[in-house]
Amino acid sequence: MSAHDDIRIGGITPFTTVDWPGQLAAVAWLAGCPWRCPYCHNHGLWTEAAAQYDLADLLRFLEGRRGLLDGVVFSGGEPLAQPGLGHAMGQVRELGFEVALHTAGAYPERLRQVLPELSWVGFDVKAPWDRYDDITHAPDSGVAARTSLQMVLDAGLPMEARTTWHPSLLTPDDLTAIALQLAELGVPAWRVQAYRSEGSTGQLPDETVYPHDVPAQAQAAIADYAFRRA
Repeated sequence: MSAHDDIRIGGITPFTTVDWPGQLAAVAWLAGCPWRCPYCHNHGLWTEAAAQYDLADLLRFLEGRRGLLDGVVFSGGEPLAQPGLGHAMGQVRELGFEVALHTAGAYPERLRQVLPELSWVGFDVKAPWDRYDDITHAPDSGVAARTSLQMVLDAGLPMEARTTWHPSLLTPDDLTAIALQLAELGVPAWRVQAYRSEGSTGQLPDETVYPHDVPAQAQAAIADYAFRRA
């Protein structure tokens, strides 16, 4: 295995029922992300210096989980920041596990390459497309995210979109705009996640939102909508 095929993993969750709805899974938390969202709860994974494990470590762990787990979720950080992700997914599938991805869509071409390996996608939607850079602090991030989301939808993969909502970053009108944009694309499921300060970067005021704060038009725009505590 070449260095290009390896991945840098900040941690491994051995068992979860929430990171991939309906599946019993492990989570590999990959290190590295090009975006700097101020509400991030995984900011410890922003740089590859957070890596503690590699692909060989993950595969050894999974060898002992055959028959116990349905699949593996690659999360982060932004998993697609690592060029070896596709190879890693293929190796995990060869062990008999299904593969899921948590992504914000920062790398559309890398996403295109791994789509054949995937059984499910959790897609983080940060803002209305024209307000993305305000959240990510990265230029043209909205273009990349929209392109990536369209790829997931075109592939016909089971998926859900998720939006973390802090009231100082997104207004109720922003939330409605997100919902309408997702509905126009044909997104089947959307979760609004309330910000919580525990484990965050500490950049934002300790405020939260509640189910009734989500505008009715936003709630009605996506057939499978739910409010979720982060």
